[in-house]
Amino acid sequence: MAASVSRPSRVAKLPPRERILDAAEELFQSEGIRRVGVQTIAERAETTKMAIYRHFETKDALVAEWLRIVAAEYQAAFDRVEAEHPGRPGDQILGLARFIAEGLPAISHRGCPFINSIAELPDRSHPARQVIEKHKAHQAHRLVGMCTAAGLRDPEQAAAAITFVLEGAQVSTHNGSIDQAGDRLLGIVEGILAHHRSPLGASRASTDDTAKAV
Repeated sequence: MAASVSRPSRVAKLPPRERILDAAEELFQSEGIRRVGVQTIAERAETTKMAIYRHFETKDALVAEWLRIVAAEYQAAFDRVEAEHPGRPGDQILGLARFIAEGLPAISHRGCPFINSIAELPDRSHPARQVIEKHKAHQAHRLVGMCTAAGLRDPEQAAAAITFVLEGAQVSTHNGSIDQAGDRLLGIVEGILAHHRSPLGASRASTDDTAKAV
């Protein structure tokens, strides 16, 4: 096993902008957005406040850019499972669930960046909140597309249920309320897929629609 590179050695090799983002991510995740000032970020990045403002007009802009990077990692997971399971949307959905499950140990310590940021930034007009909402909408669109391609009955409902479970697993892991969250997550997503493929699932959906119409 190769020896791990210490943070100072790794960060020293980064360009200034990436060094600032690296420091901001570490501090936002460990201490929270509101508690961390630009001066603290500058010190961690071994730069100056003036240098930070050359790259990011405001702290809000820095927070938004950090979350764009996090969102890009999630979108890359969609791309990866589609490439790994071409023409098999059901396996792609399970691949996404596995991606979330594998990331749960880190979330148990730091929490989900999106959920944490929403809690700290209640103003929906904040640039970072707009990044999150755009990401969630894009993610929902792609997941509905996978559910449709998988031939699931009521793909929007299936995608909503899967999203509910994926995000719920992250919250439950962070607060420590459920053990073996990764295994449970995968089992529940498999159950959702089976339900929306089965005649029983279709029958229940039809009954629900009839009840709403009455």
